[in-house]
Amino acid sequence: MVTAAAAGGSARFDVVVAGAGLVGLATAVALARAGLAVAIVDRSVPSAAGHADDWDRRVYAVSPGSARFLATVGAWQRLPCERIAAVESMRIAGDAGATLEFSAYDAGERALAWIVEERALRSALREAAAGAGIELREGVACERLAWSADETVLTLGDGSALAAQLVVGADGLHSWVRAASGIVAKPQPWNQLGVVANFATALAHGGCARQWFRDDGSVLAWLPLPGSRISIVWSAPSALAGELMALTADELAARVGEAGGSALGALTPLGAAAGFALHSLHVPTPVARRLALVGDAGHGVHPLAGQGVNLGFGDGEALAAVLAGRGPVPDCGAPLLLERYARRRAEPVLAMQSMVEGLGHLFANRSRVVRAARNAGMTIVDRLPALKNVLARAAMH
Repeated sequence: MVTAAAAGGSARFDVVVAGAGLVGLATAVALARAGLAVAIVDRSVPSAAGHADDWDRRVYAVSPGSARFLATVGAWQRLPCERIAAVESMRIAGDAGATLEFSAYDAGERALAWIVEERALRSALREAAAGAGIELREGVACERLAWSADETVLTLGDGSALAAQLVVGADGLHSWVRAASGIVAKPQPWNQLGVVANFATALAHGGCARQWFRDDGSVLAWLPLPGSRISIVWSAPSALAGELMALTADELAARVGEAGGSALGALTPLGAAAGFALHSLHVPTPVARRLALVGDAGHGVHPLAGQGVNLGFGDGEALAAVLAGRGPVPDCGAPLLLERYARRRAEPVLAMQSMVEGLGHLFANRSRVVRAARNAGMTIVDRLPALKNVLARAAMH
């Protein structure tokens, strides 16, 4: 809900970030390090950390570019090294025998990506936020968004209010902030679920991530974890996903191993599987009056490329850079600055969405002609090292 209102007795900040997920936390710390007074609000309270020998089912493939951004905000160096795995190579298989391989060595990088657990990265970012002097209010929902001539006021469920020159919506795919600001965008379902689980492997993975585009319309990815362990994401049509989720842990391990050609030998389950619905989201604009969207609040992409969180970190980095370099403009919510942010993010977001959705629709097409053409295309690209390195570097940075 948006109304015109005065600030009254609100606590005042330069920026209020709604959403304490990975992107919201990283954005807030980057803004604080740019010299801004920042507060974060989130309706949820983080759950207690798991045992040290548990492996989080939610993992992210953090690109080298995102890792450098996380280092600048003081989070990357707080991660326990023994909980991070380097993706040194990647092998992609089409649904008719074609393969495409990428190598970090060939691309001149230490890793194509780093596999990091969600809770470990969230903990590191929370520590960085505390160190940056950010005020964090958790367990309280946003109820009303209002503005006056020179600030926006966010009223919370406990009756308190925060005033700021700029509100950043980092509250996810079904963003309350986005809707309250008047930006109309509806997440579109892929009619697929992402089934995630962790397994111990009989054979060493060698830092290789594997992905299969299967002839049943699903996409299966194996991501290396430290030691002889992997995390999997099986993006599957709803019927197949339901079938997978109904399996016992041992049955799912056997099914995943078979689907991956037993590439790492027998798999042993490390906990239960989980499933989440997949959506895409296109917004007409990521900015409104004294408001900017970052992360899933501003764009939604299929996980087949593993780039959703990296796009979000790119948003936070760009917004912080724009505000840090605003020069003589004292108001960090000025339309000039928000338009500059929107322009800076338009191309990378559109490019990633177009690529991911194009691949999704291409491999969902069951035509034999299309199937032959897409697998031939993969084979051709695999034989062009220069092109492969260009594609790899674009994804990494």
